[in-house]
Amino acid sequence: MPNMMPTKHPMPSQEPDVRNRNFSEVALGYDAETAIDEAKRCLNCKQKFCVSGCPVRIDIPAFIHEVAEGRFEEAYQIINLSSSLPAVCGRVCPQESQCEGVCVRGKKGEPVAIGRLERFVADWHRAHSAEKPAAPAPNGHKVAVIGSGPSGLTCAGDLAKKGYKVTVFEALHLAGGVLVYGIPEFRLPKSIVQSEIDNLTALGVDVETNVVIGRTITIDELMEQYGFEAVFIGSGAGLPKFMNIPGENLKGVYSANEFLTRINLMKAYQPDSSTPIQHAKKVAVVGGGNVAMDAARCAKRLGADVTIVYRRTEEELPARREEVEHAMEEGIVFRFLESPIAIHGDDQGWVRSITCQKMELGEPDASGRRRPVPIEGAEEETPMDCVIMALGTSPNPLIKTTTKGLETQRWGGIIVEEATGQTSREGVYAGGDAVTGAATVILAMGAGKTAAAAIDDYLSKK
Repeated sequence: MPNMMPTKHPMPSQEPDVRNRNFSEVALGYDAETAIDEAKRCLNCKQKFCVSGCPVRIDIPAFIHEVAEGRFEEAYQIINLSSSLPAVCGRVCPQESQCEGVCVRGKKGEPVAIGRLERFVADWHRAHSAEKPAAPAPNGHKVAVIGSGPSGLTCAGDLAKKGYKVTVFEALHLAGGVLVYGIPEFRLPKSIVQSEIDNLTALGVDVETNVVIGRTITIDELMEQYGFEAVFIGSGAGLPKFMNIPGENLKGVYSANEFLTRINLMKAYQPDSSTPIQHAKKVAVVGGGNVAMDAARCAKRLGADVTIVYRRTEEELPARREEVEHAMEEGIVFRFLESPIAIHGDDQGWVRSITCQKMELGEPDASGRRRPVPIEGAEEETPMDCVIMALGTSPNPLIKTTTKGLETQRWGGIIVEEATGQTSREGVYAGGDAVTGAATVILAMGAGKTAAAAIDDYLSKK
């Protein structure tokens, strides 16, 4: 019998005034009894709307059915057929706008907690199975993957399962891309990312770190000198955007990318870290996306009073609702309908204050959201000693300027065929943020999966 409880089982978590002082994971996860009961809320619909809402097309009703029966390893194997990173997806995917957003149970209550169940299954497997996946027989083809973020890891995993010899090239000293440098430990523990990468290396994937494609070696050289028959570009979008307002060059102004990389990848929050980070008293984070929430919550954990400045209203915030609620619970202040127009410094060149322009909403812009319009004469200066700009990112131009025949958008995104990820260069594919600009982990994974299928089709005909 289905469990007709109208609401999800709540996610156990640390108390807000405890977690905002540590970097341990906020959400604690379901236990087996809770997971089984939540799984029984699934109606196992004949028309699987949830599957169509999943960018990597996990057979969601099938894995949830196994959870409801207490067969957790079987549930994991179903997820593993479609996703190389289930423990990651269960934590950071925006399920509310994807699989859960189209769940039938959501029409008269809350949807089934698909993401929480995926996380439970992946964590259960990691805790109970010491066996690593076996590498398949090689098929004789070599593929290079640039970037070890979600799109690159997904592409590499799908190709490795088919017998391709895959080498992943990562510019940083650790694999994982945005999963390790961008998403904080309290949302996604790095041990989980490493576990997922270990599963890929067990399949035969080689990971080479400290390799900057376009500097250390080029795509042309990979294909012409080193025998790689196809290349997937999953290099992400790591070039930060700024507002070009007075004072952005002051000490104490960070891009969110730099701030988060120092904390997440270099562990600057730890007392023995060799990477410096400013322990500010008053921090302004400019922006309203998930990256802004991550930066603000990290700054809070470093002991600062943190304010998020966003030029629209709470209703227009692009961040996941759960992340916004967590930030508010942790004591972060939101100033809506405001936009910085200047940052002021002291005699030593450090941030002293920020001046914000009051805004009101006008007509919708190209994104469909109402455009913020300045209110003339409505400005306010507020003391701050640190400003973090979380305004989005674009792809680094290094790859496009060092690769023959690679066409890009004016803003830097690589142009691809949507159905295959094929670029203008034969044998070169791309996906994720390098194509779309900053987006979600699961959309990047979907692009990696699409490209892997296309590369397999391309090379199987050679």
